[in-house]
Amino acid sequence: MAKAFIIYASTASADMHHLIAHDVHDPFMYIHTDGGANYVACSTLESARMRDVPGVTVMPLESLGFDDFKAKEPDETTAELDCYAEALRQTGVTSALIPPTFPTQAADFLRARGVTLTVDEAFFSDARRCKTQSELESIMRAQRAAEEATAYVSDALYRSDVAEDGGLILDDKPLTCEHLQYLVRLAYLKHGCDDGGTIVAHGPQTCIGHCAGFGQVYVGEPVTVDIDPRDLARGCTTDMTRTFVKGEVNDELKFYYRLVKESYDRTLAAIRPGIATAELHRISCQPMIEAGQPTQLTKKPGESLVEGYFHSLGHGVGLEVHEPPSLNQTPGELVEGDVIAIEPGCYRQGFGGVRLESLVLVTKDGGKLLADYPYELTPQPLDAKYQD
Repeated sequence: MAKAFIIYASTASADMHHLIAHDVHDPFMYIHTDGGANYVACSTLESARMRDVPGVTVMPLESLGFDDFKAKEPDETTAELDCYAEALRQTGVTSALIPPTFPTQAADFLRARGVTLTVDEAFFSDARRCKTQSELESIMRAQRAAEEATAYVSDALYRSDVAEDGGLILDDKPLTCEHLQYLVRLAYLKHGCDDGGTIVAHGPQTCIGHCAGFGQVYVGEPVTVDIDPRDLARGCTTDMTRTFVKGEVNDELKFYYRLVKESYDRTLAAIRPGIATAELHRISCQPMIEAGQPTQLTKKPGESLVEGYFHSLGHGVGLEVHEPPSLNQTPGELVEGDVIAIEPGCYRQGFGGVRLESLVLVTKDGGKLLADYPYELTPQPLDAKYQD
């Protein structure tokens, strides 16, 4: 990168974690000079691990005068900021780009010392779009966890019995969304992942945005499993959705499923580098429009949709579960190396609906599907590959 930039954050920041692969819980400063050199100013506690990062020169705070600053400043935070200002002086950085998450206190401090800081959100998000090999491997570890978690839910629905009132029973207890969410998290633990987000919702809840889901599941109603485990080893996530129905599928759900699957298939076939994200979203809307369902493309200006295909097609996925590109009507194009989640859906308030979602890697030849899990509505018993 030719432009100088600085990041001041812990590795909870996706921008920082993209550059520093291991976990660092306290904020530190990453400096990239306009000459292409990289520096990390950090505590001595972190300096040993930082020296293992290729291409980075480590500047422990003590080497930047921390002890002297601490003796004269009112608090340690100010002393640390003095060190970061000194690091910028020593590296010759007087003007730099910063992400929008850069702390206001640090920005004010550095600007007061003559450093020009310019917020450039696109610069940092674009730098993360083409995934590294370690990030792709991390995404796939999370993906395997998501698939096994979904299989656990499918198996529980498959094995459940139906009570007289239509409620599902498993092991002599009501089968609830909460229990299914518990099974999902067991799969996360097995695969070294934590909970980036878990939705197991049933019936009308499946039409309520990001409703996590609660209560007993009933025969014949949709169950949406929308999950995004985060791989602990590298920090990347995935995003995957399937919809299941225990028992007979009514005509309305069959209708929604047919539309959503057609939208999904058309979209997947159209993915390639250079295609406008707005065009991809348009392609996903077409089956819904042809069937008379509301979409973002056909709604009136100012109207807030709550039914039909009321959301966008999807989003990028990586160190954050929602990151660029946005697959809606905003300007932009897919680039080789993007990992995107495509997730068309169709719903009716008070009833529910169907959503299907998988990750796709954008390659020079088109789109490579990263998910390996079926799309059928009917729950299936646990496949042997998911059993211990």
